[in-house]
Amino acid sequence: MPLLSARSLGPLGVLVASLLVATGCDGAGDPDAGGAPRDAGAIDGGGRDAATPDAAARDASSERDAGVETDAGPPPAPGPRYVGRHAVSGDGARFSWPGSGLVVRFRGTAVRVTMNDAARFFTVVVDSEVQPTLAVSGGTRTYTLASGLPDAEHTVELYRRTEGFFGATVVESIEVDGELGAVPAPARAIEIIGDSISAGYGVDGADQHCSFSAETENHYLAYGAVAARAVGAELSTVAWSGKGIVHNYGDDRVEPMPTLYDRVIAAEAGSTGTIRPVDAVVINLGTNDFSTDGDPTGDEVTPAYVGLLEAVRARHPDAHVLCTIAPLLAGGDGTRARSYIEAAIAARHAAGDLRVSWVDLGASSIVTDWGCDWHPGARTQAAMAARLVSALEAELGW
Repeated sequence: MPLLSARSLGPLGVLVASLLVATGCDGAGDPDAGGAPRDAGAIDGGGRDAATPDAAARDASSERDAGVETDAGPPPAPGPRYVGRHAVSGDGARFSWPGSGLVVRFRGTAVRVTMNDAARFFTVVVDSEVQPTLAVSGGTRTYTLASGLPDAEHTVELYRRTEGFFGATVVESIEVDGELGAVPAPARAIEIIGDSISAGYGVDGADQHCSFSAETENHYLAYGAVAARAVGAELSTVAWSGKGIVHNYGDDRVEPMPTLYDRVIAAEAGSTGTIRPVDAVVINLGTNDFSTDGDPTGDEVTPAYVGLLEAVRARHPDAHVLCTIAPLLAGGDGTRARSYIEAAIAARHAAGDLRVSWVDLGASSIVTDWGCDWHPGARTQAAMAARLVSALEAELGW
């Protein structure tokens, strides 16, 4: 089913016709599928190797599920807590996946970050209040995240709004006017694996007629981020616009999402660093595989999806994995895609992995507003988040 690409508006007429007939669209235009702005090499500056989940964290997660209080070990040292996949380097870190960032706690009046960044835009949250969007530019610069605060304890959060193909964020230092505190590990953690829908592509756009831009991408309003805040969980998102299970948007087969899943820095093959274990993983892939003619077969999709589920289980041994395609794939494409994915779930059950299930985050009927290039708008993302919260409550008791 053709749809609007961020690189070409050619299929618009076909897309509108498809929407009228099927009440759905693929909505996964790719501003730069597979392209990487640069390859600066991987850095693993002392963080836990990405291939080895932290055993103590896994044990703590299992005991949380069982309602058992556990000794989490020594308290964290004063300093920022990096959110999402990251590679520690010196006094700072590198990260690039959408929604990755940092949290700082301090007693004082101001906090500044020095970083070399290509992400363009960040969400800043001060004491649970979202601040005006932080626009950044290339080169090493110091940015004030908060100033003029009462001399008291504060929590300041900084999150990338944009995707990894823009390039990595390199945090060099954090400075406070006051005393830096420690940020405790959250009790819950989620990982989202997806495409443009999970990244927040176009969510800040006026309507479906705008094209992709860094200004209109906003991961903070994507369903995963909204749901994570609702359940008090830390979120790590692994999402890239245009990516699929086998086919990327437009039948491109170069580096579909399963080949990127192990990366700590999105555009850097082989990059390593810190990938923390999580309690729940949501996989929202498949829309791009069926975005144009020449759809993949079940013999292609199901084994590739099984492989991804195996990779997820290797990283997150105790997580419950929720699989979905939401909310834009409709009609026969949606039915076939779901059947292929459910076959992969059944294969994992047969292998003894019963903590994998299908979750319905809403079909095309849930769409009430549009962002750029026929992507879900903020209200639709929020509706998806509400369904995800319900699923997490049902599966994990959250």
